Amino acid sequence: MTNTVMKWAMRLLCLVGSMAAITALQVPRLNQLQTLEQDLTESELIRQDNETRLQLQLLNQLPSFGFDNLVANWAFLSFAQYFGDNQARELTGYQLSPEFFEVILDKDPYFWHAYLFLSSSTTLYAGQPERSVSMMNETLPLLSPTVPDRSYYIWRWKAVDELLFLGDSAAAQRSLETAARWASVHPDTESQLVAELSRQTAAALANNPDSLEAQVSAWSSVFYNAFDDDVRQLAVRRIQELGADASITPDGGLEVILPSQE
Repeated sequence: MTNTVMKWAMRLLCLVGSMAAITALQVPRLNQLQTLEQDLTESELIRQDNETRLQLQLLNQLPSFGFDNLVANWAFLSFAQYFGDNQARELTGYQLSPEFFEVILDKDPYFWHAYLFLSSSTTLYAGQPERSVSMMNETLPLLSPTVPDRSYYIWRWKAVDELLFLGDSAAAQRSLETAARWASVHPDTESQLVAELSRQTAAALANNPDSLEAQVSAWSSVFYNAFDDDVRQLAVRRIQELGADASITPDGGLEVILPSQE
């Protein structure tokens, strides 16, 4: 075995050992979930969340020995388990969501799907849009119009958070303008449609920071990126509150009719 191969093998062993140690901390919790699934109390779940927070902090501090993507994937799978535990989340909420993505995006800022879950879980479920935007502001300078693929969507998700949840229409306009520039680089139909939509929404915000069209477009994005029916229904209600006629079509799409400008 060459020295290079030996070094990589040792790095991998160190990383696996570190992650195994973290996983070992989770074993008692997993056993408890299996035996007391119906009897978990809120205090027990809060204690488990505190343990998870400690594990994430440890994972963020440990060296990854060149296997950043592996660590990011492992953290994302752990997040999926956390986010999908509806019984626990009903009691303790989603406050750890941004903690997972601090690890994921620090290790792999090019993880496209992570941004979609970041914006939805941290903004909508954890109620921390400022954390979502802050993380995207840190990682977006590392990206480009072509890396990762369809990176322009990340600017659009950031614009939605800025417009709807932070009330910063100027920042949302800038994000949409960047999304339009990045999308226009690609010749495919989807990218060109996103570029045109982003330009139109940015122009609407430039002319009117409280633009109805821009807000409807943003809530429509929330609808189509939603993980469950509750969020989709929320998006429909918010569009209706803006004065538009909104409904879910038989095939699960969204139909919106803007009020007459007459």
